[in-house]
Amino acid sequence: MGPGQKLPWAPHTSTPRELKQRLEAERTGLPHLIHRDESGAQVVTVLNRDAVTVGRGERAAVCLSWDAGVSRVHAEITRIDDVWTLVDDGLSRNGSFVNDERVAGRRRLEDADVMRFGSTMVVFRAPIDRFKPTEPARPLARPTTVSPSERLLLVALCRPLLGVDHPFPATNNEIAAELCLSIPAVKRRLGILFERFDLEALPHNAKRARLADVAISTGLVSPLDA
Repeated sequence: MGPGQKLPWAPHTSTPRELKQRLEAERTGLPHLIHRDESGAQVVTVLNRDAVTVGRGERAAVCLSWDAGVSRVHAEITRIDDVWTLVDDGLSRNGSFVNDERVAGRRRLEDADVMRFGSTMVVFRAPIDRFKPTEPARPLARPTTVSPSERLLLVALCRPLLGVDHPFPATNNEIAAELCLSIPAVKRRLGILFERFDLEALPHNAKRARLADVAISTGLVSPLDA
């Protein structure tokens, strides 16, 4: 990441409204984008149509009017069947990047990919594949008992969502470092919690976000734990 580039979650502190906004976007299961505007306010763009434009022009769905490194019509994010892609086929002056790699034509997007347009960072989220049939969501009840060690794991998982403005739960490595556990131990304990909260049927990349969502919404983890 070069000088002047701004990650969507740093260095600003999450407000309750911003945390709620991210959790609501996760709950929809729809792909969405997260970035910060010129003032540092969080912007979440839900991808509820087949194509959105990125650019400095006021008609762009993702309007980055303040960023001089962004062209008026810079790039396009499009859906082909169940795959989302970033398309920059020469429209932009300075190019588009995914995870610091310049896009030549079209690039498939995966959950948590970080795109860069000019000096602005935009995160792509695809928490659940909405294009495949899914069972109706069932209410998730708070378990009657959660051990102290399980609660510590949940706090460590949710900590990035509660303090520093970051749209993702903690990684296994981060949890292991905080709790002085091995990574296999973290995976094993998370697996128990996935089963406890009836999350086994979710796609792998959605389990962690949903577990964090449930832990916060049921009060098992609160902003005071940040």
